Amino acid sequence: MHTVAVLSLKGGVGKTTVVLGLASAALRRGIRTLVVDLDPQCNATATLEPGETEASVYEVIEDPKKSTLRAAIARSSWGEGLDVLPGSEAAESLNHPDPGEKRLVKLRRALSWLTEDSADGEPPYQLVLLDCPPSLGQLTRSALVAADRALLVTEPTMFAVAGVQRAFEAVQNEREQHNADLQPLGVVVNRVRPRSHEHQFRVDELRDIFGPLVMPVALPDRLAVQQAQGACLPIHQWGTPGAREVALAFNLLLARVLRVSRSRRPRSRAGEEAAVD
Repeated sequence: MHTVAVLSLKGGVGKTTVVLGLASAALRRGIRTLVVDLDPQCNATATLEPGETEASVYEVIEDPKKSTLRAAIARSSWGEGLDVLPGSEAAESLNHPDPGEKRLVKLRRALSWLTEDSADGEPPYQLVLLDCPPSLGQLTRSALVAADRALLVTEPTMFAVAGVQRAFEAVQNEREQHNADLQPLGVVVNRVRPRSHEHQFRVDELRDIFGPLVMPVALPDRLAVQQAQGACLPIHQWGTPGAREVALAFNLLLARVLRVSRSRRPRSRAGEEAAVD
């Protein structure tokens, strides 16, 4: 199971768009996927339109038991094979600026139940996407503790480039302190206009800073993305030329995500319980 935290420490760069695009590409390929909406704005939840649940990400973090996790997961309206752990505005109350380790490991402990056999006979998830809020509090840090990989999202603008530098430092810090197996998957540049000299300058700047970590495929700036999200449909189903261009980019990005081998060592549940007790 690949667990990927998708983050940026600057709002409005299209972090949730990347999560939704990867989910759409995974659905197209028949890869069983779970989207975990950690952003209290709940934009991913609103677009994926899951069924009603008895719990949300708030209850899962507060009470990381198997029963709570199962009660919170619902199928997305996008189709079979794509599930959602819905977000909650109440999760903002959990976003402590300086949480201790006992709080940080709760999400990891909850998601560890996903490796257990499902009572309803469903196959295990192959991909878990963690949609983080644009801030470095407990929610984003919990995602980094729970994840195998971190995907950083930015736009080709000056302030967004500075934001991705802070996000990269956050990944490195969490790796040193709480999750030695966490690896940066890369930096994906969103909303790129190929004819813009400013955009090309910023992409080159990112490559100077991060080198090969900058994804070779950039996501083009196309109106079809907003149109598909407004209709609560996968980008792969929108069908316009712009949508097909973006869908192809997400196919390539997903292939990169899945190609990275999972090197994280298994954790014992006893160790998880000891960390939160």
